[in-house]
Amino acid sequence: MDAHRRAHRLSRRRHLRLLARDPRRRAGPGRRVVALARAAAAAGPGRPVPVVRSPAGAAGVSHGGRWRHRLLLALVALYSVFPIYFITVQSLKTPAEDVFGSPLWVTDPSFENYAELFEGAEAPVRGFVVRPRVPYERWLLNSAAVLAGSVVLTLTCALAAAYALGRLQPPGWRWWRRALFASYVIPHTVLFIPLYQLLVALGLDDSRSALTIVYSTMALPFCVWLLSAYYQHLPREIEESAFVEGASRTAAFARILLPMSRNVLVAAGLFTVGTVGQDFMLASVFLLDPAKQTVAAGLGVMDVSLEELVAVAGVNVAAVPVMLLCAGLARGYVRGLTAAMVEGS
Repeated sequence: MDAHRRAHRLSRRRHLRLLARDPRRRAGPGRRVVALARAAAAAGPGRPVPVVRSPAGAAGVSHGGRWRHRLLLALVALYSVFPIYFITVQSLKTPAEDVFGSPLWVTDPSFENYAELFEGAEAPVRGFVVRPRVPYERWLLNSAAVLAGSVVLTLTCALAAAYALGRLQPPGWRWWRRALFASYVIPHTVLFIPLYQLLVALGLDDSRSALTIVYSTMALPFCVWLLSAYYQHLPREIEESAFVEGASRTAAFARILLPMSRNVLVAAGLFTVGTVGQDFMLASVFLLDPAKQTVAAGLGVMDVSLEELVAVAGVNVAAVPVMLLCAGLARGYVRGLTAAMVEGS
C-alpha cells in the first residue's frame, strides 16, 4: 500500500512538473471546464458567469504553427505564380533590353512583340527558308476547336462508359475499371506509331479531327474511372423513385444523375483541358500543315533564335484563357474530385 501511494505521489509530482513547463497543458479542455464550474459557483445563482479564456494557442495550432503554414503557402503560391510573371516580363521587352537588361523586371514596357505576333508577316522559318508565317489567330482558333472537341467527345464517351460500369455493373466491371486505370500509366510515346498508322488507314492523317480523337483517347481512361467511382456508390433509391413515376432509364439519368454529377464533370473536363493544353509532341506529329497546327506546335515552327520574344508573347496569350478558366472552375474541380473520392472509397 505504501509503495502504491509513493508511486502515485511521484507520478503526481511528475505531472505537476510537466504542467509548470508547458502552459498549454495547464489550459487543457478538462481544466477549463473545472475553472468554468468554479467561476459559476463563486458567482452564485442568477449572476452572469465570467468568461474563462485560455492562453493563445492552447487549443488548436499555436501562433508559430500558423505562421509556418502561412509561410509555406506563400512559398508555394510564389513558386506557382513566378513562371507567369517571368513570361509576362519577357514578352514586354525589346531585343536590346532582353540582352542588356535585368531578367526579372522591365524598365520600358513595349507591346511590339504582341503586335508582331498578330501580324503574320514574312519571317524566317527553319533557318534559311523564308515563307509567310501563319497568323497567330489561326493557331488560336485551331487550339480552341481541338480543345472544345476533345472535352465534348471525352465527356460524352466517359458518361456512357461510367454509367454502365457504375450503375449497371456488368460481369467483370471491377476488372474493367482496374484495366482502365492501369492503361493510363502507359507512356503516350509508345502509342505514336500505331496511332499514326491507324489514322493514315482511316484517312484522318494531318487533320484536327485526328488530333481531337487522339486527345480524347488519352484523357478517357481517367475520366471514366473518376465518374464510375462517383456513380457506383450513389443510392439506388434516387433512380427507383424516378422509375416509380414512369421515367425511363435515360430520362432518370438526364434529369437526375447528370445534374448531380456536374462537379465531377467539371473535374473531368479540366483534366482533359490540362491534357490538351500542355501537349506539344502529339500536335507536332499528327499535324504537318502549319495552317492546321495548334498554338504549341505553331510556336515550335517559328525560328526561336530570331523570334524568341515573339514566341514568349504567344505563350503568354495562349496561357491566359486557360488560367482564367481553371481559376473560375477551381472550386467545382475540388468539389468534383472530393465527391468522386468520397463516394468511390
